[in-house]
Amino acid sequence: MPIERTLSIIKPDATRRNLTGKINAIFEDAGLRIVAQRRIQLTRAQAEGFYGVHAERSFFKDLCEFMISGPVVVQVLEGENAVARNREIMGATNPANAAEGTVRAAFAESIEANSVHGSDSLSNAANEIGFFFSESDIVG
Repeated sequence: MPIERTLSIIKPDATRRNLTGKINAIFEDAGLRIVAQRRIQLTRAQAEGFYGVHAERSFFKDLCEFMISGPVVVQVLEGENAVARNREIMGATNPANAAEGTVRAAFAESIEANSVHGSDSLSNAANEIGFFFSESDIVG
């Protein structure tokens, strides 16, 4: 199985409740390694740039407002099939549909405040990682 990298964001609802360590333990216990990590406060410009693909969607403004409402932890996860594995670990976007044992089933407050973001493809992972990190920031 190929070793991949994916972007993970621990969202403001989770950092506000001091869940970073618990969420990261789930990633690590599932075989993913954290090879880059930074706690930041997103600016509106960063949030709008990162989520620009959704700019025409009705939820865009609320999503950006939420993502700037508190600190986030941006990180690069590495492991076998990291993109798909991370998405399995996160669970469904709607926590009501998330499987038991997933991050969202355990910690999400709502569809929007669902505790984590993860890249949905290898190409998006590369773009998203590049949005927050340079290659020299990633230490594997």
